[in-house]
Amino acid sequence: MIPPRPTPRADKVSLFQYLRLFRADILSAQPARLYRAWMAEFRTAFFRSYMCNDPALVNRVLVERPDDFPKSNRIGEGLKPLLGNSVFVTNGEVWKRQRRIIDPAFEGGRLRDTYPAMWAAGQAAVARMPLGEVEVEEEMSHAAADVIFRTLFSIPIEHEVASAVFAEFRTYQRTQPILNLAAFLPLPKWVPRFHRRATKRSAAVIRALITRLTEGRAAQIAAETAPDDLATKIMTTADPLTGERFETGEMVDQVAIFFLAGHETSASALSWALLMLAMDPEVQEKVAAEAQGLGNTPEFSALSKLRFTRDVFREVLRLYPPVPMMVRENAKPEDMRGRKVAPGAQIVLSAWHLHRHERIWDRPDEFDPSRWQTEENRACVRDAYMPFSAGPRVCTGAGFAMVEGTLLLAMLARAFRFELTRELPVPVAHLTVRAKDGIWLRVSRR
Repeated sequence: MIPPRPTPRADKVSLFQYLRLFRADILSAQPARLYRAWMAEFRTAFFRSYMCNDPALVNRVLVERPDDFPKSNRIGEGLKPLLGNSVFVTNGEVWKRQRRIIDPAFEGGRLRDTYPAMWAAGQAAVARMPLGEVEVEEEMSHAAADVIFRTLFSIPIEHEVASAVFAEFRTYQRTQPILNLAAFLPLPKWVPRFHRRATKRSAAVIRALITRLTEGRAAQIAAETAPDDLATKIMTTADPLTGERFETGEMVDQVAIFFLAGHETSASALSWALLMLAMDPEVQEKVAAEAQGLGNTPEFSALSKLRFTRDVFREVLRLYPPVPMMVRENAKPEDMRGRKVAPGAQIVLSAWHLHRHERIWDRPDEFDPSRWQTEENRACVRDAYMPFSAGPRVCTGAGFAMVEGTLLLAMLARAFRFELTRELPVPVAHLTVRAKDGIWLRVSRR
């Protein structure tokens, strides 16, 4: 089965045309040859950009020498009003300190502790799901946001503040372009960053609401009445090197990225997963049958019975990685496939192109969950699969996301049947990979 993909642009367009296409959708702005190229160079008057699809180069940047390839400030500029100085945009010692405090909350043993909250969010999603023709991206956004608030602050999405954050984030998405103008221009720090007024206002509202939650949790911790959830774990964890903990402002930055990354990316993946089930009824029935083994109580061990469902979710992440591209910047001169790359170049690592690379994957555009049980697929996974990045900067919530995605997909497939009702949606990249006009499916009870 070949699921929908964007139509690549013509090979030759002007710089102005490319920037216009790129700002609208970075996926369709790229030429078809990038699905076969090991590396490509893009030049502007202000910087050079290199897309690296060669697994050896990707490994060099993310795994072998990550300190020599910090995150590019150009990309982070657009998200500054919301994310501040969060772990998503920082580099160097600041980032390492933040990860030392955050990572313990997402260690393997903690996943078992968060599982009941995920289960409750899944039950709520099943109860909330409308019947008939449904735009499932909106429903999955609601479900993923519910997971974040239940696991982070022990409150459901219906909580007054959680509901307000979720509603305001819908507004934020409509005003936030994937790239700010500062991504293309070499601006000094004192020059305004051209953020839209609506974007700054919406980000300020979200951060004020998160501040209320964070300050309230700090008071509970002081009174020794705080629930044992992710927020409490992070706020009470001291940096093992300095003994410092996050102050309120720092915690607000981190919660903002937890909500953005944890809710937006999971919603994207789950939405495409439901489309795949609708397109392949045989796979859908197999997931639904496997989900019967979950039982009716939140037993973490039941996840081990969802092997096929996990493979389906992995395959969805291959075809529709929520974050399609990441950008680094080389700190020193590099030789990349015989090209001399001067310091300050933009190094683009595209999970979208790597996951569909014609020289790496067999039938790269096909949806085939069974590939995850083949020996030949293991090399592809090792060399060209990075839905959560890789190396030291791998997403700290990768394990969390895999449990959440597999569980919610199983619970939804067990309760409902999903069918196509309209033309197949076109993937576009905004904050994450979404459908241009939504994903509409007919939903009926089993």
